[in-house]
Amino acid sequence: MAKSEKRALVTGAAGLIGSHLTDLLVREGWKVRALDNLEPQTHRRGKPAWIHPEAEFIHGDIRDRETIATALDKIDIVFHQAAYGGYMPEISKYVHVNSLGTAQMLEVIREKSLPIQKIIVASSQAVYSEGAGICPRHGLVFPTVRPIEQLRKGDWEVHCPICGAVTKSAPTPENAPVGGETVYGLTKVDQEKLVLLWGKQVGVPAVALRYSCTYGPRQSIFNPYTGVIAIFCTRLLNNLSPVLYEDGRQTRDFSFVEDIARANLLAAETDKLDGLAVNVGGGKGVPIRQVAQILSKALKIDIEPEARGEFRPGEMRHLTSDTTKIRSAGYKPQIELEEGIQRYIDWIRSQSDIRDYFSEAEQILKSKGIVHRVEVGNA
Repeated sequence: MAKSEKRALVTGAAGLIGSHLTDLLVREGWKVRALDNLEPQTHRRGKPAWIHPEAEFIHGDIRDRETIATALDKIDIVFHQAAYGGYMPEISKYVHVNSLGTAQMLEVIREKSLPIQKIIVASSQAVYSEGAGICPRHGLVFPTVRPIEQLRKGDWEVHCPICGAVTKSAPTPENAPVGGETVYGLTKVDQEKLVLLWGKQVGVPAVALRYSCTYGPRQSIFNPYTGVIAIFCTRLLNNLSPVLYEDGRQTRDFSFVEDIARANLLAAETDKLDGLAVNVGGGKGVPIRQVAQILSKALKIDIEPEARGEFRPGEMRHLTSDTTKIRSAGYKPQIELEEGIQRYIDWIRSQSDIRDYFSEAEQILKSKGIVHRVEVGNA
């Protein structure tokens, strides 16, 4: 099939990844239908101006059966990016949007015998309990989530599950145990397993892309629960300290949003990843404290980040993606962190009313037991 004839549905198309993916597909000659419910937490001003004018936009909810049936009509490839995300307290909404919404979409395709040729679903590094580690005695190990009792003592290290020794972070391969230690992570496991299992049952190729920390222009400045770069940036622009959980030395693998869009296109156009869950990342672990410092320097706002002895149970200490699998299919990230951060800053400076939404949200997270503090005497 010629590229110009391919018809794609992008769910969550107004969001960070969905909108950049839509742009890329349109540039590549695809016909794109863009579905988004314009979640108020993320899109406080309604439909954003960046939705591509050549995409057919549907304002609707992935949970609505009629909406998804209409959106899937005459579609070849589904890029399922829609999800409720971040560290928010609504347990049932995560499950309803992410798990049920995905299951229902698959039901509709099967019930109506729609001629879908492939589904690419957005998964996340949040499916892992903890990043892989190297134990001085036992080599490569896959530690479980750090117990809350350990974190309350201010012990942030990741210990070997066999002997208890402190491990050194190692790239996490796709065969590491998954389970998800947050509600969001749990529903991401649901999404990827539902899509991959369904694909095998009905004979439709499917790919689950486990994104590392994605950032870039269009990351919501209104949502104080997602995106550490966006949160730190809005704090600094309001002359406030970036808030570090634990000691700020935890590491993350960052991906610029345009690289993530390219990974989706690759997954659609190659059969090398079919049926698989696949890491997408830069393959480099960057300390969160360093991210705050890079932002501070780029913004020319000299405010030190602040660690207050707080932590989020279930959050992994280190996660660097082993990207061997997707690189073997031809993927190579193009945007380094410093360049990507500068491009994000250029974008955010063009936005109006860059308020700090984190401070209010922080109190909600504490009251709901999502953020904890080290016990007195251990700080």
